[in-house]
Amino acid sequence: MTEQVAKDQPGEGRLTHAPSDHPPVPRAKVGVVLANLGTPDATDYWSMRRYLSEFLSDKRVVDYANWKWQPLLQLIILTKRPFSSGNAYKSIWNNERNESPLLTTTRAQTEKMTERLKALYGDDVEVDFCMRYGNPSTESVLNRLKEKGCEKIVFFPLYPQYGSPTTATANDQAFRTLMKMKWQPSIRTVPAYFDHPAYTDALANSVREAYAGFTSRPTKLVASYHGVPERYLLEGDPYHCQCQKTTRLLREKLGLPKEEVDTAFQSQFGPEKWVGPQTVDHVAELAKQGHKHIAILSPAFSSDCVETLEEIKEEIHDSFMEAGGETFSYIPCLNDRDDHIDALLAVVNNELSGWLPRT
Repeated sequence: MTEQVAKDQPGEGRLTHAPSDHPPVPRAKVGVVLANLGTPDATDYWSMRRYLSEFLSDKRVVDYANWKWQPLLQLIILTKRPFSSGNAYKSIWNNERNESPLLTTTRAQTEKMTERLKALYGDDVEVDFCMRYGNPSTESVLNRLKEKGCEKIVFFPLYPQYGSPTTATANDQAFRTLMKMKWQPSIRTVPAYFDHPAYTDALANSVREAYAGFTSRPTKLVASYHGVPERYLLEGDPYHCQCQKTTRLLREKLGLPKEEVDTAFQSQFGPEKWVGPQTVDHVAELAKQGHKHIAILSPAFSSDCVETLEEIKEEIHDSFMEAGGETFSYIPCLNDRDDHIDALLAVVNNELSGWLPRT
Protein backbone atom coordinates (compact mmCIF):
# COMPACT_ATOMS: atom_id res chain seq x y z
CA MET A 1 0.00 0.00 0.00
CA THR A 2 1.32 3.47 -0.82
CA GLU A 3 2.52 5.33 2.27
CA GLN A 4 0.40 8.43 2.61
CA VAL A 5 1.63 9.85 5.91
CA ALA A 6 4.87 10.61 7.64
CA LYS A 7 4.50 8.84 10.98
CA ASP A 8 4.60 10.78 14.24
CA GLN A 9 3.10 7.94 16.30
CA PRO A 10 2.18 4.34 15.46
CA GLY A 11 -0.94 4.40 13.31
CA GLU A 12 -0.99 8.13 12.61
CA GLY A 13 1.11 10.94 11.19
CA ARG A 14 1.22 13.99 8.93
CA LEU A 15 0.33 13.92 5.25
CA THR A 16 3.63 14.02 3.38
CA HIS A 17 2.52 17.00 1.29
CA ALA A 18 0.82 18.87 4.15
CA PRO A 19 2.17 21.81 6.19
CA SER A 20 3.80 21.09 9.53
CA ASP A 21 0.78 22.30 11.49
CA HIS A 22 -1.65 19.90 9.72
CA PRO A 23 -3.43 17.72 12.30
CA PRO A 24 -2.43 14.05 12.46
CA VAL A 25 -4.35 11.70 10.15
CA PRO A 26 -4.67 7.91 10.25
CA ARG A 27 -2.33 5.87 8.10
CA ALA A 28 -4.18 4.42 5.10
CA LYS A 29 -5.20 0.80 5.71
CA VAL A 30 -7.55 -1.88 4.46
CA GLY A 31 -10.30 -3.12 6.75
CA VAL A 32 -11.72 -6.64 6.86
CA VAL A 33 -15.12 -7.06 8.51
CA LEU A 34 -16.59 -10.45 9.42
CA ALA A 35 -20.37 -10.00 9.52
CA ASN A 36 -22.67 -12.43 11.30
CA LEU A 37 -26.42 -12.56 11.82
CA GLY A 38 -26.78 -11.10 15.28
CA THR A 39 -27.43 -11.63 18.94
CA PRO A 40 -29.55 -10.17 21.71
CA ASP A 41 -27.67 -8.27 24.41
CA ALA A 42 -29.34 -10.35 27.12
CA THR A 43 -32.11 -12.91 27.59
CA ASP A 44 -34.65 -10.72 29.41
CA TYR A 45 -37.95 -9.74 27.78
CA TRP A 46 -37.01 -6.26 26.60
CA SER A 47 -33.59 -7.25 25.25
CA MET A 48 -35.19 -10.10 23.33
CA ARG A 49 -38.01 -7.86 22.11
CA ARG A 50 -35.58 -5.25 20.74
CA TYR A 51 -33.58 -7.92 18.98
CA LEU A 52 -36.58 -9.77 17.54
CA SER A 53 -38.26 -6.53 16.45
CA GLU A 54 -35.17 -5.49 14.49
CA PHE A 55 -34.79 -8.95 12.99
CA LEU A 56 -38.43 -9.58 12.09
CA SER A 57 -38.95 -6.02 10.78
CA ASP A 58 -36.28 -6.57 8.13
CA LYS A 59 -37.94 -6.74 4.72
CA ARG A 60 -35.33 -9.26 3.62
CA VAL A 61 -36.50 -11.61 6.37
CA VAL A 62 -40.25 -11.04 6.25
CA ASP A 63 -41.32 -9.22 3.10
CA TYR A 64 -45.03 -8.75 3.83
CA ALA A 65 -46.50 -5.25 3.56
CA ASN A 66 -46.01 -3.19 6.73
CA TRP A 67 -49.71 -2.48 7.15
CA LYS A 68 -50.30 -6.22 7.34
CA TRP A 69 -47.19 -7.42 9.16
CA GLN A 70 -46.28 -4.75 11.72
CA PRO A 71 -49.55 -4.83 13.73
CA LEU A 72 -49.29 -8.61 13.89
CA LEU A 73 -45.62 -8.44 14.86
CA GLN A 74 -45.81 -5.65 17.44
CA LEU A 75 -49.16 -6.45 19.04
CA ILE A 76 -49.21 -10.25 19.01
CA ILE A 77 -45.91 -11.96 18.14
CA LEU A 78 -43.68 -9.69 20.24
CA THR A 79 -45.88 -10.01 23.30
CA LYS A 80 -45.14 -13.73 23.53
CA ARG A 81 -42.12 -14.69 21.47
CA PRO A 82 -39.51 -12.80 23.55
CA PHE A 83 -40.34 -15.13 26.46
CA SER A 84 -39.93 -18.37 24.47
CA SER A 85 -36.88 -17.09 22.58
CA GLY A 86 -35.38 -15.82 25.83
CA ASN A 87 -35.76 -19.27 27.38
CA ALA A 88 -34.09 -20.82 24.34
CA TYR A 89 -31.16 -18.43 24.66
CA LYS A 90 -30.92 -19.01 28.41
CA SER A 91 -30.39 -22.72 27.78
CA ILE A 92 -27.28 -22.02 25.67
CA TRP A 93 -26.08 -18.66 27.09
CA ASN A 94 -22.37 -18.18 27.79
CA ASN A 95 -22.81 -17.20 31.44
CA GLU A 96 -19.09 -16.69 32.02
CA ARG A 97 -18.94 -13.92 29.42
CA ASN A 98 -22.64 -13.01 29.71
CA GLU A 99 -23.17 -13.27 25.96
CA SER A 100 -24.53 -15.61 23.33
CA PRO A 101 -22.33 -18.41 21.94
CA LEU A 102 -22.57 -16.79 18.50
CA LEU A 103 -20.89 -13.66 19.82
CA THR A 104 -18.23 -15.68 21.63
CA THR A 105 -17.39 -17.71 18.53
CA THR A 106 -17.45 -14.78 16.10
CA ARG A 107 -14.99 -12.95 18.33
CA ALA A 108 -12.73 -16.01 18.41
CA GLN A 109 -12.89 -16.30 14.61
CA THR A 110 -11.97 -12.62 14.32
CA GLU A 111 -9.03 -12.98 16.67
CA LYS A 112 -7.64 -15.89 14.67
CA MET A 113 -8.25 -14.08 11.38
CA THR A 114 -6.43 -11.04 12.76
CA GLU A 115 -3.39 -13.17 13.57
CA ARG A 116 -3.37 -14.70 10.07
CA LEU A 117 -3.81 -11.41 8.24
CA LYS A 118 -1.30 -9.51 10.38
CA ALA A 119 1.28 -12.20 9.58
CA LEU A 120 0.64 -11.64 5.88
CA TYR A 121 0.10 -7.89 5.70
CA GLY A 122 1.44 -6.39 8.91
CA ASP A 123 -0.11 -3.11 10.03
CA ASP A 124 -1.73 -2.47 6.65
CA VAL A 125 -4.86 -4.37 7.69
CA GLU A 126 -7.49 -3.89 10.41
CA VAL A 127 -9.86 -6.77 11.23
CA ASP A 128 -13.15 -6.47 13.09
CA PHE A 129 -16.58 -8.10 13.27
CA CYS A 130 -20.16 -6.86 13.32
CA MET A 131 -23.70 -8.13 13.65
CA ARG A 132 -26.58 -7.41 11.29
CA TYR A 133 -28.94 -7.29 14.27
CA GLY A 134 -27.83 -6.29 17.75
CA ASN A 135 -24.29 -5.37 18.76
CA PRO A 136 -21.64 -4.63 17.68
CA SER A 137 -23.67 -2.98 14.94
CA THR A 138 -22.56 -2.78 11.32
CA GLU A 139 -22.67 1.01 11.44
CA SER A 140 -20.49 1.31 14.54
CA VAL A 141 -17.84 -1.07 13.18
CA LEU A 142 -17.61 0.50 9.72
CA ASN A 143 -17.35 3.96 11.25
CA ARG A 144 -14.66 2.77 13.64
CA LEU A 145 -12.61 1.31 10.79
CA LYS A 146 -13.04 4.50 8.79
CA GLU A 147 -11.70 6.50 11.74
CA LYS A 148 -8.70 4.16 11.88
CA GLY A 149 -7.81 5.06 8.31
CA CYS A 150 -9.40 2.19 6.41
CA GLU A 151 -9.91 3.66 2.95
CA LYS A 152 -10.80 0.24 1.56
CA ILE A 153 -12.94 -2.39 3.26
CA VAL A 154 -13.63 -6.06 2.53
CA PHE A 155 -17.07 -6.85 3.95
CA PHE A 156 -17.49 -10.59 4.57
CA PRO A 157 -20.97 -11.97 5.44
CA LEU A 158 -20.26 -15.31 7.12
CA TYR A 159 -22.87 -17.26 5.15
CA PRO A 160 -21.42 -19.95 2.87
CA GLN A 161 -24.60 -20.06 0.76
CA TYR A 162 -26.02 -16.78 -0.57
CA GLY A 163 -29.49 -15.96 0.69
CA SER A 164 -31.43 -12.73 0.45
CA PRO A 165 -32.43 -12.93 4.17
CA THR A 166 -28.77 -13.40 5.17
CA THR A 167 -26.06 -12.26 2.75
CA ALA A 168 -28.15 -9.59 1.06
CA THR A 169 -29.43 -7.98 4.24
CA ALA A 170 -25.90 -7.87 5.71
CA ASN A 171 -24.69 -6.10 2.57
CA ASP A 172 -27.72 -3.79 2.63
CA GLN A 173 -26.80 -2.64 6.12
CA ALA A 174 -23.22 -1.95 5.09
CA PHE A 175 -24.42 0.12 2.13
CA ARG A 176 -26.86 2.04 4.34
CA THR A 177 -23.91 2.99 6.55
CA LEU A 178 -21.91 4.20 3.57
CA MET A 179 -24.86 6.36 2.50
CA LYS A 180 -24.36 8.46 5.64
CA MET A 181 -20.63 9.04 5.09
CA LYS A 182 -19.28 12.22 3.51
CA TRP A 183 -16.16 10.33 2.44
CA GLN A 184 -16.93 6.71 1.69
CA PRO A 185 -14.27 4.00 1.74
CA SER A 186 -14.10 1.70 -1.24
CA ILE A 187 -15.85 -1.56 -0.40
CA ARG A 188 -15.84 -5.12 -1.67
CA THR A 189 -18.49 -7.60 -0.58
CA VAL A 190 -17.47 -11.24 -0.40
CA PRO A 191 -19.56 -13.62 -2.55
CA ALA A 192 -20.92 -16.98 -1.45
CA TYR A 193 -18.25 -19.61 -0.82
CA PHE A 194 -20.44 -22.73 -0.60
CA ASP A 195 -18.33 -24.57 -3.17
CA HIS A 196 -14.89 -23.31 -2.16
CA PRO A 197 -12.60 -26.37 -1.85
CA ALA A 198 -11.14 -25.21 1.48
CA TYR A 199 -14.62 -24.77 2.97
CA THR A 200 -15.89 -28.16 1.83
CA ASP A 201 -12.60 -29.74 2.98
CA ALA A 202 -13.17 -28.30 6.46
CA LEU A 203 -16.74 -29.64 6.49
CA ALA A 204 -15.54 -33.09 5.45
CA ASN A 205 -12.78 -33.02 8.08
CA SER A 206 -15.31 -32.23 10.80
CA VAL A 207 -17.47 -35.19 9.77
CA ARG A 208 -14.53 -37.60 9.57
CA GLU A 209 -13.32 -36.56 13.01
CA ALA A 210 -16.79 -36.95 14.49
CA TYR A 211 -17.31 -40.38 12.90
CA ALA A 212 -13.95 -41.52 14.23
CA GLY A 213 -15.17 -40.83 17.76
CA PHE A 214 -18.53 -42.62 17.47
CA THR A 215 -18.93 -46.05 19.03
CA SER A 216 -21.32 -47.00 16.20
CA ARG A 217 -21.50 -45.74 12.64
CA PRO A 218 -24.52 -43.57 11.71
CA THR A 219 -26.67 -45.01 8.96
CA LYS A 220 -27.65 -41.52 7.81
CA LEU A 221 -25.91 -38.15 7.70
CA VAL A 222 -28.34 -35.22 7.59
CA ALA A 223 -27.18 -31.79 6.40
CA SER A 224 -29.69 -29.40 7.98
CA TYR A 225 -29.86 -25.86 6.57
CA HIS A 226 -31.93 -22.91 7.72
CA GLY A 227 -35.10 -22.91 5.63
CA VAL A 228 -36.62 -20.22 3.41
CA PRO A 229 -40.09 -19.90 1.88
CA GLU A 230 -40.37 -21.84 -1.38
CA ARG A 231 -41.45 -18.57 -3.00
CA TYR A 232 -37.89 -17.22 -2.56
CA LEU A 233 -36.55 -20.04 -4.71
CA LEU A 234 -39.15 -19.40 -7.41
CA GLU A 235 -38.30 -15.68 -7.35
CA GLY A 236 -34.62 -16.35 -8.09
CA ASP A 237 -32.91 -16.67 -4.71
CA PRO A 238 -30.07 -19.24 -5.24
CA TYR A 239 -29.91 -20.36 -1.61
CA HIS A 240 -31.77 -23.68 -1.99
CA CYS A 241 -29.67 -24.72 -4.98
CA GLN A 242 -26.41 -23.79 -3.26
CA CYS A 243 -27.40 -25.82 -0.20
CA GLN A 244 -28.03 -28.86 -2.38
CA LYS A 245 -24.63 -28.44 -4.04
CA THR A 246 -22.88 -28.08 -0.68
CA THR A 247 -24.35 -31.41 0.42
CA ARG A 248 -23.31 -33.08 -2.84
CA LEU A 249 -19.73 -31.77 -2.61
CA LEU A 250 -19.51 -32.86 1.02
CA ARG A 251 -20.82 -36.33 0.19
CA GLU A 252 -18.32 -36.68 -2.65
CA LYS A 253 -15.39 -35.66 -0.45
CA LEU A 254 -16.50 -38.21 2.17
CA GLY A 255 -16.96 -40.92 -0.46
CA LEU A 256 -20.45 -41.75 0.79
CA PRO A 257 -23.28 -43.15 -1.36
CA LYS A 258 -26.23 -40.89 -2.18
CA GLU A 259 -28.63 -42.83 -0.01
CA GLU A 260 -26.52 -42.21 3.10
CA VAL A 261 -26.62 -38.37 3.00
CA ASP A 262 -29.77 -36.23 3.10
CA THR A 263 -30.50 -32.51 2.85
CA ALA A 264 -33.19 -30.98 5.07
CA PHE A 265 -34.28 -27.53 6.22
CA GLN A 266 -35.17 -26.22 9.67
CA SER A 267 -36.66 -23.20 11.46
CA GLN A 268 -39.87 -22.84 9.47
CA PHE A 269 -42.40 -20.26 10.68
CA GLY A 270 -45.47 -18.62 9.20
CA PRO A 271 -48.26 -20.03 7.04
CA GLU A 272 -46.71 -20.24 3.58
CA LYS A 273 -44.93 -23.26 2.10
CA TRP A 274 -41.19 -23.53 2.77
CA VAL A 275 -38.51 -25.57 1.04
CA GLY A 276 -38.28 -29.06 2.45
CA PRO A 277 -38.13 -31.60 3.80
CA GLN A 278 -38.41 -30.08 7.27
CA THR A 279 -35.61 -31.40 9.48
CA VAL A 280 -37.81 -31.94 12.54
CA ASP A 281 -40.19 -34.14 10.54
CA HIS A 282 -37.50 -35.78 8.42
CA VAL A 283 -35.52 -37.16 11.36
CA ALA A 284 -38.70 -38.63 12.84
CA GLU A 285 -39.40 -40.34 9.54
CA LEU A 286 -35.85 -41.71 9.47
CA ALA A 287 -36.39 -43.24 12.91
CA LYS A 288 -39.65 -44.83 11.75
CA GLN A 289 -37.79 -46.29 8.76
CA GLY A 290 -35.42 -48.07 11.14
CA HIS A 291 -32.47 -45.69 11.34
CA LYS A 292 -31.32 -46.03 14.94
CA HIS A 293 -28.23 -43.79 14.71
CA ILE A 294 -28.10 -40.60 12.66
CA ALA A 295 -25.59 -37.76 12.56
CA ILE A 296 -26.55 -34.18 11.75
CA LEU A 297 -24.55 -31.07 10.86
CA SER A 298 -25.42 -27.51 9.82
CA PRO A 299 -23.35 -26.38 6.83
CA ALA A 300 -25.19 -23.03 6.48
CA PHE A 301 -24.04 -21.79 9.88
CA SER A 302 -20.46 -20.61 10.31
CA SER A 303 -20.92 -20.60 14.10
CA ASP A 304 -23.02 -22.58 16.53
CA CYS A 305 -26.02 -20.54 17.64
CA VAL A 306 -29.55 -20.92 18.96
CA GLU A 307 -30.65 -22.72 15.78
CA THR A 308 -28.03 -25.42 16.31
CA LEU A 309 -27.41 -25.57 20.06
CA GLU A 310 -31.08 -25.33 21.02
CA GLU A 311 -33.22 -26.21 18.00
CA ILE A 312 -31.17 -29.11 16.66
CA LYS A 313 -29.74 -30.48 19.91
CA GLU A 314 -33.08 -30.26 21.71
CA GLU A 315 -36.21 -30.01 19.52
CA ILE A 316 -34.93 -31.98 16.52
CA HIS A 317 -33.10 -34.45 18.78
CA ASP A 318 -36.32 -35.08 20.72
CA SER A 319 -38.28 -35.61 17.50
CA PHE A 320 -35.88 -38.37 16.43
CA MET A 321 -35.77 -40.08 19.81
CA GLU A 322 -39.53 -39.99 20.36
CA ALA A 323 -40.04 -41.64 16.96
CA GLY A 324 -37.87 -44.61 17.93
CA GLY A 325 -34.31 -43.43 17.29
CA GLU A 326 -31.57 -44.46 19.68
CA THR A 327 -28.44 -42.37 18.98
CA PHE A 328 -28.54 -38.77 17.75
CA SER A 329 -25.11 -37.28 17.05
CA TYR A 330 -24.74 -33.56 16.43
CA ILE A 331 -21.58 -32.51 14.60
CA PRO A 332 -20.70 -28.92 15.64
CA CYS A 333 -20.41 -26.04 13.21
CA LEU A 334 -16.94 -25.21 11.97
CA ASN A 335 -16.71 -22.34 14.47
CA ASP A 336 -13.04 -21.35 15.02
CA ARG A 337 -11.48 -24.61 13.84
CA ASP A 338 -8.12 -23.90 12.24
CA ASP A 339 -9.14 -25.42 8.90
CA HIS A 340 -12.25 -23.22 8.91
CA ILE A 341 -10.15 -20.10 9.57
CA ASP A 342 -7.82 -21.21 6.77
CA ALA A 343 -10.82 -21.46 4.45
CA LEU A 344 -12.09 -18.01 5.42
CA LEU A 345 -8.58 -16.65 4.96
CA ALA A 346 -8.40 -18.10 1.44
CA VAL A 347 -11.66 -16.35 0.57
CA VAL A 348 -10.52 -13.03 2.08
CA ASN A 349 -7.13 -13.18 0.34
CA ASN A 350 -8.87 -13.49 -3.00
CA GLU A 351 -10.85 -10.31 -2.30
CA LEU A 352 -7.73 -8.47 -1.08
CA SER A 353 -6.02 -9.09 -4.41
CA GLY A 354 -4.61 -5.83 -5.76
CA TRP A 355 -5.29 -3.96 -2.52
CA LEU A 356 -2.52 -5.25 -0.27
CA PRO A 357 0.99 -6.59 -0.96
CA ARG A 358 2.07 -9.35 1.38
CA THR A 359 4.92 -8.55 3.74
